[in-house]
Amino acid sequence: MIVDGGIEDYLQDIQPAPDKVLLEMEKSGLERNFPIIGPLVGRLCEQLARSIGAKRVFEMGSGFGYSTAWFARAVGPGGKVVHTDGDAKKSEEARAWMQKAKMSDRVEFRVGDARDILADAAGPFDVIFIDIDKEQYPDAFNIAKDKVRVGGYIITDNALWEGKVVDRKVRDKATRGVREYTQLAMEEPGFLTTVLPLRDGVAVSLRLK
Repeated sequence: MIVDGGIEDYLQDIQPAPDKVLLEMEKSGLERNFPIIGPLVGRLCEQLARSIGAKRVFEMGSGFGYSTAWFARAVGPGGKVVHTDGDAKKSEEARAWMQKAKMSDRVEFRVGDARDILADAAGPFDVIFIDIDKEQYPDAFNIAKDKVRVGGYIITDNALWEGKVVDRKVRDKATRGVREYTQLAMEEPGFLTTVLPLRDGVAVSLRLK
């Protein structure tokens, strides 16, 4: 968490509660210490997707479906979110959650390497969300940049990586991957990128051309 704990608590308190299923998913993630984007980043994802009328969303790394639920809310009936995870059990769990939320018809479930699945997918997508292994982030951006439409977003979680990105002495693969990703996104022609210091940092890249 990058934001001061008191500020984080304040933002959580003033945000209207999401639906019951999302609350249950948050509790499930907390009980087993499974990392999820949380309601603050979830709301941002839904807001950005709704702001451009998104109907096609691709998630690179979806876990048990928490972020998927936020995007499924955004695309509405007739929209489609592609849920990807390398673990078939996580995919099945996500399917069960989406059925409980009555949004399973809005989600396509794919098991495998998200990079390969996106590379083979028919684009363009309105939003591509990246939350896979951090050392894979640069590769993910290089694939996603050609799969998102003009006027669409690439949204990436953990862009500040617990603050490790500012310490040049920290050179593990994950931290280097996040740093390289951010540099690529900032320098890529045709994209306008901002890193928001919300929770663990969210990079938002708008494709301009």
